[in-house]
Amino acid sequence: MRIAIVGIGGVGGYFGGKLAREYENSGQHEIIFIVRGEHLSAIKKNGLKLFTKEGDYKARPYLATDNPAKSGIFDLVFFCVKSYHLESSALALKANINKNTVVIPLLNGVNIAQRLRAVLPDADIVRGCVYISSFIEKPGVVRQTEGTCKLTFGTDDKSANQYQYILDILVQAKVDARLTDKISQALWTKYLLICPLGSLTAATGKTFGGIIEDAKLKNKLREMIREVKSIADARKIELPEDVVDKTLESIGRFAYDTKTSMQVDRERGKDTEMDIFTKYIIESGKELAIPTPLHNEIYAQLK
Repeated sequence: MRIAIVGIGGVGGYFGGKLAREYENSGQHEIIFIVRGEHLSAIKKNGLKLFTKEGDYKARPYLATDNPAKSGIFDLVFFCVKSYHLESSALALKANINKNTVVIPLLNGVNIAQRLRAVLPDADIVRGCVYISSFIEKPGVVRQTEGTCKLTFGTDDKSANQYQYILDILVQAKVDARLTDKISQALWTKYLLICPLGSLTAATGKTFGGIIEDAKLKNKLREMIREVKSIADARKIELPEDVVDKTLESIGRFAYDTKTSMQVDRERGKDTEMDIFTKYIIESGKELAIPTPLHNEIYAQLK
């Protein structure tokens, strides 16, 4: 199979790196990195260096390129770009995708598949999510620091079984992967954590520990999680009754100094994924007639 990883940042670097390391010179699968700039040059020269909690290694893809149009049809594509690059990245791959191509986005957010379908109507788009904290340390180097490193993908019905072969490919590459027939539940469970936490850490500059130890901020975070759950409930997403408390508890298990990617991007003066977090909840609230006062407040600060 020809497997493309679009975006070799923290997520794409970690999971793409595992695939590239496993299948290098195997004759089984061709792992193709879609990557740009100095990162591309470094990977072409020295491979991708990964520093992870489970060990350090170097991975060499079958091909690393910033010009996918000349790379032929892909059988499987993992999108690992930021949300603000999603449509442009998808457009760049239109020539590589046909009706037999399976596309799995691993971005944050709960409306990513819909956005991809608008650009790639012929692709077989299967939703996915990951739990990982990792980043590009310098060109050619990705470091993983936190998270379970789990990758979950699938559908909301038994049609998920047809993607067992993808699970086998991932597991052979030592990826902690899960195939599910309840992907909406998995996506929204993660979203309940990362959406309000990303917004609040970016607005306050506080780390996970800084939020949790501040009684006012911790309470604000709890109520922001409730706002997100109200949207999920209105969209008929089945979540456990105690999911708000469980989400808040899980945040306390991270290292004190942990930051969200949205917070880090804002600190570095980069674009943020506010569109799939704060803004999405506000727009959904208006659509569903559900008040989202705290997200409105944070959005005003972030703008």
